[in-house]
Amino acid sequence: MADRVTVIGWDGSPLTDAARSALGAATLVAGAAHHLALPEVPPHAERIRLGSVTLAARRIAQHRGTAVVLADGDPGFFGVVRTLRAPEHGLEVEVVPAVSSVAAAFARAGMPWDDAQIVVAHSRDLRRAVNVCRAHTKVAVLTSPGAGPAELALLLGGVHRTFVICEDLGTDRERVTVLTSDKVADHVWRDPNVVIVVGGSPGGAAAQETGWIAGHEVGHPAGPRGWGLPARAYGGALGEGESVTLRTAQLARLGPRVGDLVWDIGTGSGAAAAEAARFGAAVIAVDADPDACERAAAVARRQGVQLQVVPGRAPQILEDLPEPDVVRVGGGGAEVVTACAARRPERIVTHAATRDEAEALGRALADGGYDVECALLQSVDLDTSVWVERERSVVFLLSGYRLSHP
Repeated sequence: MADRVTVIGWDGSPLTDAARSALGAATLVAGAAHHLALPEVPPHAERIRLGSVTLAARRIAQHRGTAVVLADGDPGFFGVVRTLRAPEHGLEVEVVPAVSSVAAAFARAGMPWDDAQIVVAHSRDLRRAVNVCRAHTKVAVLTSPGAGPAELALLLGGVHRTFVICEDLGTDRERVTVLTSDKVADHVWRDPNVVIVVGGSPGGAAAQETGWIAGHEVGHPAGPRGWGLPARAYGGALGEGESVTLRTAQLARLGPRVGDLVWDIGTGSGAAAAEAARFGAAVIAVDADPDACERAAAVARRQGVQLQVVPGRAPQILEDLPEPDVVRVGGGGAEVVTACAARRPERIVTHAATRDEAEALGRALADGGYDVECALLQSVDLDTSVWVERERSVVFLLSGYRLSHP
């Protein structure tokens, strides 16, 4: 094992005395090509071009001497320190930090960033980063080849955002560009870079409000406590498929989470869509009724969440929507369930008022390659002033779980 491992962050500024001292004593130096070209790298030191950090960590663990790893920005923030400290390598490291690329990007933009979401984008799972940009009003994206500004903008589609694109921060090639998302794909960008994605519909308190926890969107209301809220939280009566009991059970089965895209087909009041968005998921709410679309958008504004509201009739309107992770079908019957199943989301939930309808929906899910569960939900709303029944609800809840091999 190396006698000593020092990780040095580099932000383009001159190296500190501590960094120079560690680098001058190094017998092995690992870093990108521009790091290894620094004049402070000892000519006698073994040099490792940093591609796979895991492979470099194995080589460092075998080295007898003093190792230095050079990395851009703060190496402890989505950087090499996590891999180097992994138990399988057994490396104890000292870190000489620098300004992170995210901090530098927000500084160039003149924006605070304690309220920002920060994600790493890779080509293999770029849609997760895109869904965070759909769901939040300020996101910093650490890009990679094949998952850069153009790809982000194309996958956002009709969701309007402003991009602040920061290339080669801290170098003489540094460039900061501000564009609306519809113009980003028209340009070629240098990899890697940092993209700040801002926009959406803030709601509630003034933007100068002081936050207390990182990643929380300052100026947005916290929203009412709990889920499965009563009709009064959504400005009036709800549809028969939006009862508290049914909605709560559907959300529990869908399990929306950060990085997911939820389709809410037949959104009605937007109650289920808004509650899914409060879990941090991106949500597309679809309804053929223009009044329902307006109501859903108003609910989202009041609760401080981002909804992409799409007016149109399913299943036709679904063809151009991005791939969902989970789907709630609030209306449209077996035809809509079949169309959703064809897009292979992980889970689909829907409901039926009669057993015949439930059987038809169950067959559509099973034929689409889903394991089907059905429960009969009954709830009774009581008037507690006299303890008599006010309203009774009975509904079939159907849940489809994608099979590995349909």
